[in-house]
Amino acid sequence: MDELTLLRSTRSDAEPPRDVLDRGRAALLARAAQTDGPLPSPTRRPRRARRLTIGGLSALGAAALVTGLVVTDLVGLAGWRGGADAAAAAVLEDASVAAIDTVDPVVAPGQYLSVHTRAVHRMTGQRGDITATFQYLADDTLFVPADRADDWVWDRGPQSVAATFGPDSQAIADAWQAEAPADAISGGDLLRAPAGAFYGGSPDAGFDDIGALPRDPYRLLNHIYRVTLGSGPSPDTEALVFLADRLRIGDVPADLRSAMYRAAAMIPGVALVDDQATLDGHRGVAIGRDEPAWGSRIEIIIDPATGAFLGERETLLRSQDGIPAGTIVSWTAVTTSVVDAAPDGGTPCGRMADESTSGRC
Repeated sequence: MDELTLLRSTRSDAEPPRDVLDRGRAALLARAAQTDGPLPSPTRRPRRARRLTIGGLSALGAAALVTGLVVTDLVGLAGWRGGADAAAAAVLEDASVAAIDTVDPVVAPGQYLSVHTRAVHRMTGQRGDITATFQYLADDTLFVPADRADDWVWDRGPQSVAATFGPDSQAIADAWQAEAPADAISGGDLLRAPAGAFYGGSPDAGFDDIGALPRDPYRLLNHIYRVTLGSGPSPDTEALVFLADRLRIGDVPADLRSAMYRAAAMIPGVALVDDQATLDGHRGVAIGRDEPAWGSRIEIIIDPATGAFLGERETLLRSQDGIPAGTIVSWTAVTTSVVDAAPDGGTPCGRMADESTSGRC
């Protein structure tokens, strides 16, 4: 078993004594201090294939170091390399406290939690010699039953062009829109699947780990670092993306949402971006992290007064694909409510099953 595999699999649900925890943290810092020469910044050097840096440590060194210390989610990377700036940390703490005081929506038998998501994404297309990027709008609603083992319903609304960037971008967008009626996704779709296993995937629409995630912020962040090791442009950005992905599903319970905000406050590089951020008509506070490898900033939008997650967005730090720096290239706005019914019909794979000869995705 190699060191990365060992690191990912290492876990015990038993918490170590406090003196063991303190010794583990001290050893982690001591080993980091023994690295030859100054630690290089992962943002100053392009990531090479099959090479990962964590706070300047190579994948091999980080794996060997952390494998020896991460016996549980209590000992690990969270917290010892710094965290969010003071302004962001204060907002996240307020949101965490408010989330604990929030009463989650009560979904009675026969009712559904309706999660309405409006989002703008970017798409790059090719037609002949032209390759260009444009933005499209998606408007979906997910209906989650009171008994999560029952049928979930996903109403995927039709998509439309949201913005273009020059003549080539417009040409690609026009071609995409002209072909949209023949496309199962762009033409809208209705899916229905027990436990939310759409397209033959995992239950709970692919986020079936929500119930098992630690509610202690320190353990939660260490867990995220461990399960995402090797993914994304950097461990810290990937940790923020992990949090945003799960907050976006709209049914994260208050105790976990509170822990997620405190975990975000322990991620280095997280900063207050905008204290008056407007997302699809809702105003909140934007907390984000610059990721030079992507040339963009990943942001989550929250309401510190209520602890509500309003959505997320990605803003370009430099011009890309004909899109100027400073453009919000993608965003997702989430609103939830309790409803008495979901649309009738739908199959686990939607039109993908209806239009295939086998009836499978």
